[in-house]
Amino acid sequence: MSDPKSRKTLVEEGTQFKGSLSSDCPIEVKGRIEGDLSAPALAVSPSGAVHGRIKVGEIRSQGELAGEFDADVVQLSGVVRDSTIIRAKSLEVKLAPPNGKMQVIFGECELEVGSEHAEKGTTTRAQSARPAADGAAPAPAPAPEDGSPPVEANGAN
Repeated sequence: MSDPKSRKTLVEEGTQFKGSLSSDCPIEVKGRIEGDLSAPALAVSPSGAVHGRIKVGEIRSQGELAGEFDADVVQLSGVVRDSTIIRAKSLEVKLAPPNGKMQVIFGECELEVGSEHAEKGTTTRAQSARPAADGAAPAPAPAPEDGSPPVEANGAN
């Protein structure tokens, strides 16, 4: 029997899964998942895509996300498709992948960050945040309606 700490559910590149998936160990996606997913952690590789209703403790995504995501910790460095909702206590957007290009693409989506967002209804709408080809910084995200600072994709960490 394998060590429970080293176990993970793997959806390999070239594999497509549609339906409900629940795991008591982390899920790594190199292929494509469409549907409902729950697990302690989700890692989406650059070749991976996850579309659906997702409830996990932690998301690390370098691939494509679409749908409704609930997590405590979210780390993004990939693509977030239109009409996507992300609810998280902590959100980190990384703009420095190993190959040196800076790119995180947000479609029209909704980001809810912080533990009090549920009580106050704090929402930040992210419009397409794509660095210009000439290296110019993207325009800052609009400020949320509750007066808290906007979520910005500017590479400063």
